[in-house]
Amino acid sequence: MTRVVHPIEQESYAILRSRVDTSHLPPLTRAVVERVVHASADLDYVQDLVCAEDDLERGLAALRSGVPVVADAEMVAAGITSRPVLCRVRDAVPGPGETRSSAGFREALEQVGHGAVWVVGNAPTALFTLLELDARPALVVGLPVGFVGAAESKAALRESGLPAVSNRSEKGGSAVAAAAVNALLYVEEAR
Repeated sequence: MTRVVHPIEQESYAILRSRVDTSHLPPLTRAVVERVVHASADLDYVQDLVCAEDDLERGLAALRSGVPVVADAEMVAAGITSRPVLCRVRDAVPGPGETRSSAGFREALEQVGHGAVWVVGNAPTALFTLLELDARPALVVGLPVGFVGAAESKAALRESGLPAVSNRSEKGGSAVAAAAVNALLYVEEAR
């Protein structure tokens, strides 16, 4: 099924492109950056996002093959519009000192195994937990938001060498993380 682009979205992209030149970016990186900027109306993401085209290509290939997508929060899952997403936060049973998002990721790994696409838009603790697990992800979209641990968890993700999308600042959030995944899914639909 081909996605129909609403005229408001078309106008939003035209405005975005009139304010910042993204034409120098590789195709998948450009798709992710533009979708994140579109979702947040924050042009700073053009410089703040960290994407490697090879990682995005592997993530796209994984999505094409039907790997599971796992989210740290229900708002992230709800924002990914064209694919079922597993989110275990509601029924997660955290251990002592553990957040529900962390417990949800531990439980999700037992359910989906290796090779999933993992999406963090809310909880830095979930991203730190994912980095401790042997999840062997196809792609990690690590864009948690906040003043406690968000920038640090994203730096740890980049240092891990895992295929990833992240950003350098404390910015992020559910809408931004979902937008990054949607960019790849929409590219998939267009091909």
